[in-house]
Amino acid sequence: MLITTILSATIAVLLLILSFRVIASRRETETSLGAGDNLRLERRIRAQANLTEYAPIFIILIGLAEMQDGSDLVLSLISALFVAGRVLHGYALSFSDKSPVGRIVGMVATFAALGLAAGFSLYIALS
Repeated sequence: MLITTILSATIAVLLLILSFRVIASRRETETSLGAGDNLRLERRIRAQANLTEYAPIFIILIGLAEMQDGSDLVLSLISALFVAGRVLHGYALSFSDKSPVGRIVGMVATFAALGLAAGFSLYIALS
């Protein structure tokens, strides 16, 4: 379960970074709930939330494939693609005011990794 552990720890660090950005913005704007009318805070909240929406199912798929002796190389490459996508997307939303390329490329990488993880997991399970 080495790949799943490294993947989960990496995503946890990314989540901490994005969470600290939300907290900092909340303090700056004195907003305890929601985003108010602050677009920067809203972007940071969505970067954090978006990660929490996609990461759990991805980690589960990688973990299941790893438990069924899926190829370490394939699982590592798919995981690296997912992490890269999440970093790009998180950076675009949380660290920049406008970065549509980062958001788009980040989501394409995320969707590709999620699709590959689902397909590879099914392949292993049905083989």
